[in-house]
Amino acid sequence: MGWTDAYNYLRNGAAKLASNDAPRTDGDLPLGARIGSVVGIQQSPLLRAVADGSLIALPDANETRIVAVSQLRLKQAGGLYRYYLDTGDRDQQEKFLQIYQNASGEVSEIMYCTQLARVIPETAEEQDAYTGQSGSGLGDRSYTLSRQQLDDPALDLELVFGASQGLDYWRDAGDQQAPFVSPFTGTETRLDDASGQTGLRQEMYFMPYVRQLRGGGNEYLLITTEIVHSVNGDRSKRGIHVDFVIGIPVEQQRIVIQ
Repeated sequence: MGWTDAYNYLRNGAAKLASNDAPRTDGDLPLGARIGSVVGIQQSPLLRAVADGSLIALPDANETRIVAVSQLRLKQAGGLYRYYLDTGDRDQQEKFLQIYQNASGEVSEIMYCTQLARVIPETAEEQDAYTGQSGSGLGDRSYTLSRQQLDDPALDLELVFGASQGLDYWRDAGDQQAPFVSPFTGTETRLDDASGQTGLRQEMYFMPYVRQLRGGGNEYLLITTEIVHSVNGDRSKRGIHVDFVIGIPVEQQRIVIQ
């Protein structure tokens, strides 16, 4: 069973197979990754980013295995994958590697990403803004992250913000001078076990923003509105939220997946 079959399973809620009979669905992934693979990350780029004021959270000692994988089907060339070290389902603290595979099948970008915050758009106006449907909001030329938005005691806000009350990120897509660019749209299919029996499907509105850290490196702010269509094939578990995720580029030679 492959990605298409897993997609259909999660869409239709098909009857589960016994684990010893179910074929794997997590094959043919970039870098040879599979659910259960052990991930080694040379942390020097992450430590350097933290010292330069990044909001990235370092991986915990027990976050060394891929616990879920997903494929993002966006309207762009190539393929985008996420290898989750923590799905954040319990504490909203996702951690994952985001892998971009170009149209030639080569891995051209890897980011280590950690969830910063999640908000629930409660009104129609907020939902329009976070999906870019109103021609503004997600997709604007810049986004300012204010100090008041963050209350995580693990963050050194003095190091991150200094005397400033906000961090300015600039859109990393489309014409840099355009006041608004429509966000990327598509779907994410996440597999939480190797046989594809558990996971979720969701619709996505996605836009990357970027700022330069004090040391010259880049920190990305990935803002994604996610409309959950089903969880483990159950369509009654629907919802909408907006995730703010911090990403730091990591060179491929600093990643080992076994």
